[in-house]
Amino acid sequence: MEKVEKPVRISHRGAATRSALLVAASHVFRTVGFDRAGVSEVVAHAGASVGSLYHHFGGKADLYIALYEEFQQRQQERTHQAAALARAAGETDPARLMNRSARAYLEGCIEERELTWLFFSGDSPPGFEATMRTRLREWTDRNVALYRKADEPVDEALLLIVSGSISLAVSEVVRREDVTAARALADQVVDTLGRLTPPR
Repeated sequence: MEKVEKPVRISHRGAATRSALLVAASHVFRTVGFDRAGVSEVVAHAGASVGSLYHHFGGKADLYIALYEEFQQRQQERTHQAAALARAAGETDPARLMNRSARAYLEGCIEERELTWLFFSGDSPPGFEATMRTRLREWTDRNVALYRKADEPVDEALLLIVSGSISLAVSEVVRREDVTAARALADQVVDTLGRLTPPR
């Protein structure tokens, strides 16, 4: 955000092509799976060329990772917004703020259930599970930093348990065909985590 040395220029057309390729990749990967999907299917669905795909991405695996990174960015925004709204309403207890953020994360997974399932199905590029573990650690670290910045006490062990539990809960939540059932399970998970909160 503070880098001003060399502005990167992306044309509107280039940005539109990149976006179309990501939308197409999301559709194709969710329809036939990552492993069975071909670059030709993605570019045909995007109305683009193979050359344009390789201009923006290194290949099929890069498309998958870009989809995941964008999903995680949206999830980060959801969790931060949930914590900010809770604080604005007067909530100061760090554990309850964590649980509000966790519930927002699960809600994002429910809203984007097909894409979420793609990431948790195991049908992914080699090494992707290590990437997911790294992102989970980064998410936990960002949450710790967020609470420290707000001068709120942080129970790092609890935050780690909440983060890990949410990661495990995601695959079960998005398996639910019925959205109401998925949300009910998400609420139960967060309620259970709330009971794990140590007394202050």
